[in-house]
Formats: sequence, C-alpha cells, structure tokens
Amino acid sequence: LEEHTAVRTRAGLFDVSHMGEFRVEGSHALAFLQHLVPNDVSKLAVGQALYSQLCLPNGNTIDDLLIYHLDETRYMMVVNAGNIDKDFAWVTRQATNFTDVQVTNQSDTTALLALQGPLAQEILQPLTDADLSAISYYHFTQGMVDGIQCIISRTGYTGEDGFELYCASVAASKLWNDLLAAGKPHGLLPAGLGARDTLRLEAGMCLYGHELDEQTNPLEARLGWSVKLNAGDFIGRDALLKVKEAGPRRKLVGIVMTDRGIPRGGYVIYDANGQPIGALTSGTRGLTVQKDIGMGYVDAAHAVVGETVLVDIRGKQAAAQIVALPFYKRKK
Repeated sequence: LEEHTAVRTRAGLFDVSHMGEFRVEGSHALAFLQHLVPNDVSKLAVGQALYSQLCLPNGNTIDDLLIYHLDETRYMMVVNAGNIDKDFAWVTRQATNFTDVQVTNQSDTTALLALQGPLAQEILQPLTDADLSAISYYHFTQGMVDGIQCIISRTGYTGEDGFELYCASVAASKLWNDLLAAGKPHGLLPAGLGARDTLRLEAGMCLYGHELDEQTNPLEARLGWSVKLNAGDFIGRDALLKVKEAGPRRKLVGIVMTDRGIPRGGYVIYDANGQPIGALTSGTRGLTVQKDIGMGYVDAAHAVVGETVLVDIRGKQAAAQIVALPFYKRKK
C-alpha cells in the first residue's frame, strides 16, 4: 500500500534488472524487425521506442516487448524476464533468414531501474545534464546519470510519468543507492513487484502470462493499435488479418465488483443468467481507485461496457460490472 501510494503521489524506484535485453544490429536490422513484430518499426526515429509483440504464425503471442532505435542500424529489444531464453531462441532462429543481422543477448550485463511517479523528473534532473523535459513519452536519450552511462527512457509500467534507466549491471548498486538518497527529501520509496502489479492493473496494462500468452492474440487483448496490418508482411500477419476480418471470438474487458469480494486471476465469469462466458486473468483491490477490479476475457458478445456479470469467488457468485479500461488514468 505504501509503495503503490508513493508511486501515485510522489515517486517509487523499481529494480527491474531481471528484464531481458537483446541488441539487434546490422544493415538488415530494420527489415528483420519489420518481419519479426506486428508494429511498424520503420516509423521509429533514432531516440524513439515502441511497444509490440512477438507472434507465432497463428497470431498468438510469444511475448510482448519494447523496441528502442539506438542509431541508424542498431536497436534494442526489451523482453520479459521469464521468456528470455524462449525469446532469444525464437529471435535468433528468425534472424537466419537475413544476411546482415546480429542478435546479442546482453541481459546479464544490463541493469534496469524504473523511477516512476509525478516527482520522478524533479528527483532525477539534478543527477544528469540531459534535459529531461525535452524527452517525450516513449522517447529516450543516451547520457550520464550520476556519472554512469545510461539510456534514459520516458517509459514505464505504472500509469505514471517517469523514467527507465538502462546501465551496466556493475553500476546498478551505486545508481540505486544514489537515486534513493536524492529522492528521500521528496518521499521516494523503493517499490517491489507487488506494487508494480497493482499499479499496472489499475492502468489497464497487460502482463505476459496473464492477459497475454501463446493462446492469446493481440487483437483480442485490445492491442490492435500496435498491429499494423498494412506495414508489410510479418510473422502472424495472415492469421491476424483473418481475426480482424471475422472479429475476435473473445475480448479483454475490465470488471469492477458491485458485490463485496476481491477478484483474482482464474476466477470464472458468468453472464447474468449464470452461464459461463469467460475468466479473469488478473484481479486485486485497486488501491488508488478504491474499487475491487479485474481484467479477463469474455465471449465477444458479452464484452459490452455496463453489462452485469457474475464472478465465482470461492464458490459464491458475486455481481460485477464490465467497465471501460483503464481503471485509472493520470492527470497530465
């Protein structure tokens, strides 16, 4: 509760060095990434990042990731920790179809700290000469922070403003301690993955292994904005085109409990007549919104904002309502 509230009202510092980083470089790096993911990497300027997925030929999701355009022929992919080995095997196998692409797994030598919250810029600015106010959302710069070479990225996974700092693993402890010291007068707290989960859920952000997996495609996860079917051929394009034309069979929805009870991932969702229509993928007490909230998949016909549903909470059907996502959106 304290960590969640600190991120929403002041700032929190996360160590997410467990995430995976792959360097992709070579004259065919862009062509390779265009083939690899459904988003349009060609639109990235140097200093810009985008969100996308790795898809199977059937359109389902191997992982979701960020791609950073470092310079003309160099990119960085950031993947989920539990999928590093699986993703690297997949990516390197696809790279064999391109003549000048080198993919390097630099996860073990790269640390990642996330400074998130409304006071993040105020805390970070004295530690760097980079003009943080000039970094737009999903853009980054490369420079010194606390005397340490970093990628300084205006991205995050909390629904708040903030920065993600990539640096060499050997420098992470110093950077962590100095950031905490700089932020102490501002109420900065170290924050863990429990708070990260409640924050991202309030912000309606998907978590791999919950809202996304190899049985789920990006269109049913309401990530169609990141699938550019007109940007050329990519792995899974034909399958996703068919899904778009026919319409997804199920859709991701947000639910708010109207009866008492905290929803959890795996709980079955029923329609008002008691017929099963889907299941929750995540759920918690929304600490900022002060509501019991969840996300999950229901049959497309029932994915209607305002519809009453029932959630099986430990053998008892409790009433809930389908609502628009996200549950929480920060004021700009």
